[in-house]
Amino acid sequence: MIKQTVKKNTLSEQVVGQIKAYIIDHALEPGDRLPTEQEFSSLLGVSRSSIREATKALSFLGIIRSAPKVGLTVGTVDMDRVSEYLGFHFALNHYSRYRLFKARMVIEIGSLADVMQRMKEDPKLVERLIAINEEHGRASNHEEFIRSDVAFHRALVEASDIEPLVAFTDLLQVFFNRFRKGLKREHWKQGTRSHRDLIQALRAGKLQTAEAVLRRHLEYHQGTV
Repeated sequence: MIKQTVKKNTLSEQVVGQIKAYIIDHALEPGDRLPTEQEFSSLLGVSRSSIREATKALSFLGIIRSAPKVGLTVGTVDMDRVSEYLGFHFALNHYSRYRLFKARMVIEIGSLADVMQRMKEDPKLVERLIAINEEHGRASNHEEFIRSDVAFHRALVEASDIEPLVAFTDLLQVFFNRFRKGLKREHWKQGTRSHRDLIQALRAGKLQTAEAVLRRHLEYHQGTV
């Protein structure tokens, strides 16, 4: 008989989950009051210290705010902290290169429709991507190439203005750290051309072409998995 390992959440993790569920179930919005620690303790059947530990964890990401004479309120998620946390998470966990590659495909290709729309509204986004790609084309060593490549793809996702996606951009640095040995100098110019073709397709409003260009561009790394 094969034994299956079941992850058991700590009490604090369970309380965190219950508090998040409370916020969702009651359709609470930023600024709305939450029950006090004592009220949560009675409601969830756990000690006040367990509630305090859970609310501190949620406060770290801005999900909950605590202030004197106000108590606990629903906060606004701090996306900078989320991004920093996720970047560390990706770096710490040894995800396979294949899974990192698939994550990039989903995030970057999924952002293109919004990037294209925002380019129509703000031409400066096009100028920024072109400037970064020109720097990419001038790279004289491996470190400069990787730094400018990360900058281009981060700027691409950021141009979508979709905050939950932007929080994953630190995945790019982890990705390149894992794939750096497969980045051959003879392919640098090809990468710069792909970036240029992608910008042109997005600027022309050709979403399917842009998606195809980016997919081919990213699939280069699949050969190194």
